[in-house]
Amino acid sequence: MKHTVVIGAGQAGASLVAKLRALGDTGAITLIGAEAVPPYQRPPLSKAYLMGDLPAERLFLRPEAYYAEQNIDLRLGQVVTAIDVAAQTVTVGGDVLAYDDLVLTTGSVPRRLPSAIGGDLGGVFTLRDLADVDAMQPYFTAGKRVAIVGGGYIGLEGAAVAAKLGLDVTVVEMAPRILQRVAAPETSDFFRDLHGAHGVKIIEATGLERLIGDGHVTAARLTDGREIAADFVMVGVGIMPATALAEAAGIALDNGIATDALGRTNVPHVWAAGDCASFPTAAGRMRLESVPNAIDQAECVAANILGADKPYVAEPWFWSDQYDIKLQIAGLNTGYDHIVTRRGEDAVSFWYYRGTQLLAVDAMNDPRAFMVAKRLLAAGKSPDAALASDPATDLKALLK
Repeated sequence: MKHTVVIGAGQAGASLVAKLRALGDTGAITLIGAEAVPPYQRPPLSKAYLMGDLPAERLFLRPEAYYAEQNIDLRLGQVVTAIDVAAQTVTVGGDVLAYDDLVLTTGSVPRRLPSAIGGDLGGVFTLRDLADVDAMQPYFTAGKRVAIVGGGYIGLEGAAVAAKLGLDVTVVEMAPRILQRVAAPETSDFFRDLHGAHGVKIIEATGLERLIGDGHVTAARLTDGREIAADFVMVGVGIMPATALAEAAGIALDNGIATDALGRTNVPHVWAAGDCASFPTAAGRMRLESVPNAIDQAECVAANILGADKPYVAEPWFWSDQYDIKLQIAGLNTGYDHIVTRRGEDAVSFWYYRGTQLLAVDAMNDPRAFMVAKRLLAAGKSPDAALASDPATDLKALLK
């Protein structure tokens, strides 16, 4: 019987095995996850779950019973230690599993602060998985002081939760502005003002020199000499594709595990999908860190394992929830040269253009602008920037 082994029980791995079964695959399927809980949603970790508004069971993508019902061997709390691509086997625990197809959905790992600057002190946390949040949650009580290193979306989402719970919050960003890597100055300004209105202190253009403490962090010393008192520290300085297994097995890497348009690696019968995988596009090789990509790419790979021969075409979109603001992003803004702003009642959107070409839209509490932008980008249409920014323009008319 044909056996498909999937390493990594996150969003991509769970989506892939479910799609295989939905497409009629009757072969053996094994899904291996290093965490001891069934596959779950990660975005609520830094929002509703951290707030205490969502029990762990509601994070699960599917009930654990689903996998048994679908004859999927779900191996939780197990780490794959080796892949032998010549023998087509993986080593997990004391078992060696033979595969006909192997899919790497190993996701990503957070960047951590070096131990030399206090990264190993107690009270220093990343925010990537359920265990991270469970360890951090007891510190989220009113009056506690938290220093957040990194002013990207994860750091700002954590700051929003902390501020809502009454903590004293300071965000430290080394770049000249928060969100500099991912958004225009207009979006940075919007969220800086939003956090300021909720009492969050944001320090930009200043790095972290080191964390201070004897066993447990007590302060953060910045590169300008200031010291920020802290009962705990959240580190949100980005993630890296989890490629160690692939690299050890001789699988080609290129900003992640390199795949072709179908999701195949350079090694026969080995595929990859999700945060860990880079894939070719018309604009060059790309790796996307998003839930929609993890789902869509994994489902495309599942179909291709079964012979669909269908290239993956990404339609990037992202979101972030902070306070009562829902940011929805359509497209990728790489290479933009100007921005136009569309304002509505309690809503604003920033439209990224390169010349006359629409590249992306950041929509704050403006789901209509987001949905129209997604459709425009999927169709390859670029509305006149003056029309897009005019609040009198019917957004749906831009689709014609």
